[in-house]
Amino acid sequence: MASSSYNNFDDTIDETLNQVCDQISNQVWQSLLTPPVQHQQPPKPKKRRTYIERNREVGHAHLWNDYFSEDATYLPKMFRSRFRMNKPLFMRIVELLGSEIPFFQQRRDATGRLGLSALQKCTTTIRMMAYGLAADAVDEYLRLSETTVFSCLDHFVDAIINCFGDEYLRRPTPEDLQRLLDIGEFRRFSGMIGSINCMHWEWKNCLTTWKGQYTCGSGKPTIVLEAVASQDLWIWHAFFGPPDGIYPKWSTFIQSIPLPQTPKYSFFATHQEAACKDVERAFGVLHARFAIVKNPALLWDKNKIGNIMIVCIILHNMIVEDERDGYTLFDPSEFTHMESNRTSEVDFTVPTTRPSCVSTMMNIRLSVRDRNKHKQLQDDLVDNICAKFGEYH
Repeated sequence: MASSSYNNFDDTIDETLNQVCDQISNQVWQSLLTPPVQHQQPPKPKKRRTYIERNREVGHAHLWNDYFSEDATYLPKMFRSRFRMNKPLFMRIVELLGSEIPFFQQRRDATGRLGLSALQKCTTTIRMMAYGLAADAVDEYLRLSETTVFSCLDHFVDAIINCFGDEYLRRPTPEDLQRLLDIGEFRRFSGMIGSINCMHWEWKNCLTTWKGQYTCGSGKPTIVLEAVASQDLWIWHAFFGPPDGIYPKWSTFIQSIPLPQTPKYSFFATHQEAACKDVERAFGVLHARFAIVKNPALLWDKNKIGNIMIVCIILHNMIVEDERDGYTLFDPSEFTHMESNRTSEVDFTVPTTRPSCVSTMMNIRLSVRDRNKHKQLQDDLVDNICAKFGEYH
């Protein structure tokens, strides 16, 4: 009896274990053969852009009544101070951009509502460049958002370069050269057409990999503007790029004498350094007119930074041309009496195009880089200055 009861108990246990094992085995096989069910989360609601009704028509009306109507609130003198140029010159720019550039043309949207006017877009850009303002600083007055202001700046820069670059970044014409040579002759510097120097524009957001290339003596990354300016502050040449070394001793450059050893050379250095103030004055006026080139550059793209500098130079030259008669120190009629006594004249027969012959181009290059000619030209100028200014002390 005992043996039979024990055997029945063992059979029960075996049967229970077999059932459990079969159940576990079925569950494992089922989990392997059946792909897992992915519980998808409900999609997040998309954030809509917040629309702000800025009443752009009100902004245009305020701007028109303040500066451009017949009975404008602010006088022309205040317009000149805030726009950095006279009203006719500014309107010339606005009208040309409004007729030639589609971005500055006022159009109606899908609802028939007029968009921003060319006056609003150009005024916004000029204010940013003149005062170095943030992009959203004119939102309350001109009713433009930050992104729209950046777009206005990009299109304005491209438009000014395309529409006015050829005229106001041109090489000196033969007539320009003769006028500059006459002014140099009047100032006792025969053959001088301008002064060359450079200024540094700090680049705050310079990429780390470029900092070594753009860092000079100040320890901060800067981009250099090398320019040639004449006495009337017109900038004839502009190079914008990394810092470079000192100017080489070429026959076209006459450097000052840093440590003159004789009264004769000291006398020349004094007058030569005074004449070199032209380009420094041009840089000072450029900083005063456009604070954007005075403050550290916040853009990342060096090409955009360079284009902004070029546009500032173009606008600067346009202002110089518009206001030159008001502050020039020379009367052009005086030069008509100098024609018989000129020591520097432009040869109108010399071609202005680049020579196609390699040997001719190399000979010109060697002549310009001749140090002996540089020294001889400097000595001749020393004698000329001492002879024309009188006795030196």
